[in-house]
Amino acid sequence: MLKELDPPAVRRWSRHCATSLGRARAEIDALNVFPVPDGDTGTNLHLTLLSAADALDALPPGADVGATWAALARGALLGARGNSGVILSQALKGLADTLGPARGDGAGLRAGLVRAAESARAAVARPVEGTLLTVLSAAARAVRDAPDDLAGVARLAADEARRALRRTTGQLDVLSRNGVVDAGAAGLVIVLESLAEVVTEAYSERHEVPALAGRVVPEARAGVAPEAGVEVVPEARGGIAPEARGRTAEEEAGRRHGDGPGYEVMYLLDAGADEVGRLRAELDALGDSLVIVGGEDLWNVHVHVDDAGAAVEAGLRAGRPHRIKVTWLGGRPHEPGPARGVVAVAAGDGLAGLFAEAGAVVVRREPGSVPPVAALVRAIRGAGAEVAVLPNDAAVYDVAVAAAEIAREEGATVSVLPTRASVQGLAALAVHDALRRFDDDVVAMTDAAGHTRHGHVWVADRAAVTSAGLCRPGEVLGVVDGEVALIGADLAETAVEVARRLVSGGTEMVTLVVGAGAPPEVPRAVEDHLERTRPDLEIVVYEGGQGGYPLLIGAE
Repeated sequence: MLKELDPPAVRRWSRHCATSLGRARAEIDALNVFPVPDGDTGTNLHLTLLSAADALDALPPGADVGATWAALARGALLGARGNSGVILSQALKGLADTLGPARGDGAGLRAGLVRAAESARAAVARPVEGTLLTVLSAAARAVRDAPDDLAGVARLAADEARRALRRTTGQLDVLSRNGVVDAGAAGLVIVLESLAEVVTEAYSERHEVPALAGRVVPEARAGVAPEAGVEVVPEARGGIAPEARGRTAEEEAGRRHGDGPGYEVMYLLDAGADEVGRLRAELDALGDSLVIVGGEDLWNVHVHVDDAGAAVEAGLRAGRPHRIKVTWLGGRPHEPGPARGVVAVAAGDGLAGLFAEAGAVVVRREPGSVPPVAALVRAIRGAGAEVAVLPNDAAVYDVAVAAAEIAREEGATVSVLPTRASVQGLAALAVHDALRRFDDDVVAMTDAAGHTRHGHVWVADRAAVTSAGLCRPGEVLGVVDGEVALIGADLAETAVEVARRLVSGGTEMVTLVVGAGAPPEVPRAVEDHLERTRPDLEIVVYEGGQGGYPLLIGAE
């Protein structure tokens, strides 16, 4: 029997949690009726703990207790899935914040459980009783005055959590109607029971999940929490039996697709605490089931909304969202047409015309800005059932990924190509073939974009530190493959040097895209240089009309 939660014990606990939740995953999924009956709570909790366990496995064997708890919390944060997974990740962070710098004895675990309950509740914009939060709070209250015995504290927390779990049926109407306990809370019980088993070194092969979907619990229907056995309805094991709900399957389907927000939006966010505070208020006004967890400039955001694009754009205003995941919670609001298509983002009249002439659906953006998510979603919807998206700028990529997630949930097949410059997008579109299999077409387009080096010149409007040194206003910056490679005084000379660095022995074609108001001698100087030094090259010049960049250069 352990006296302290040392790093090896924390590792064993995390892996035991992941394994136990994996065994109970389907049963917990079947309980899932709140906040939406999407049947994935067990899966989400399993994946969240699996990410935490994997993060610990990646640590060196001799990692100290602080590093161990920190890895557990960060792994859960990065891998958190769904409403319950995000809340549980914050509870684990509360434990880590307490036990990382302190002894993992009974007193430490007691304080950690209290901190976990407080942290998890604070992360939820509008806490609801009869959920994981309620059961965690009950466990924390039960151990406040417990003796300083690690095994006793762990066992008491697990036992009280199981008792509190049974009470959830009478605490939330939707649970009472369905005769089930809360799915997220059932997963939490397994987490706490796994901890007690690791501490007492008495492992169970399987944890019983009480009140499975379809179990008839008469006492619960009257609002009284069941404390004893339940009657099993065998046919319900594959899902929540409509008969046990008092609704037909058709009525249940209508309830799922007609009520509440239509999308679950999740993303990791790089942002400061002040920005997250403003984001919390903005998302709370947009939807419900809002949970934001994390800290130290990395956050996990979860919300249910009708306008998924607005939720992502709120994240863009707050910081940098990534790993964006959008899930449609109902049916299919849009059925794409049968065609294959390409969506291209362009920042100039000429570029927009080039992409449109090549058959793409074009989304316009202003130089230095990103297009709205909703505009990209509309474009994907209009392009067809199989769509390749060309963001053509590193800053647009995450927005394109968010739009693709939304369109996929609506039935489209979408692939976002990693085009970071317009010349790469043009190269990709040049090899697009709607008669090929979609996957093969995406591979060919990606390959063409990847073999296109890109550069541009622009005039600095302020002093700044670049990868090529300090630049002053009015100096010309030459950018090669996304990095400032040189600082010059003359626009044409700098453009020639950028072209020289982009062109290699294997280059076959150079594309020049001339910006709005660019002096004509700039593209002419590049053409003259290439014709003298590489007469074998094919040189193509387009009027792009883009603002900000006098000349874009692509070398294929």
